Amino acid sequence: MLAAVLAAIMSTISSQLIVTSSALVEDIYKSILNKTATDAHYVFAGRLAVLFVSVIAAFLAWNPENSVLELVGFAWAGFGAAFGPIILLALYWRKLTNIGALTGMVSGALVAFVWGQVDVLTSALYEIVPGFIVCLLVAIAIAVSAFTYKPNKEIEAEFDETIRRLKHEE
Repeated sequence: MLAAVLAAIMSTISSQLIVTSSALVEDIYKSILNKTATDAHYVFAGRLAVLFVSVIAAFLAWNPENSVLELVGFAWAGFGAAFGPIILLALYWRKLTNIGALTGMVSGALVAFVWGQVDVLTSALYEIVPGFIVCLLVAIAIAVSAFTYKPNKEIEAEFDETIRRLKHEE
């Protein structure tokens, strides 16, 4: 029975590490920092990413007072604060820019992280709420979407077509 539980844990963690490594290497390293490296270089970078993420996970799990439920709740707060508003804005607001989305995600995740570290704040309000609000405000107005928006006929046409289809389905 214990072997089955450990096998499930090992397969899950290996999958999560590979997905995280791929995302870091493909979405950040390859697309922003080093676009012309060899495949062998990217494989090595992926292995370093697995090591990096594993060290961070071990560091987070080192504290015996942290329960798995608290860590998962904290992680979901960060994900929700970073990605929730951006997904909603991408679906319903045609003026969202990539820079606005990026600054919103970073600010939402940072607020959720800092809020989650302060016991007084965490006991008053779950960290996803202020992180979500900050991400939304930064992505829309404070940061860049309002200032860097340039009309794009393809995006406008896609939004208009989606709205037209939604109205005809009702």
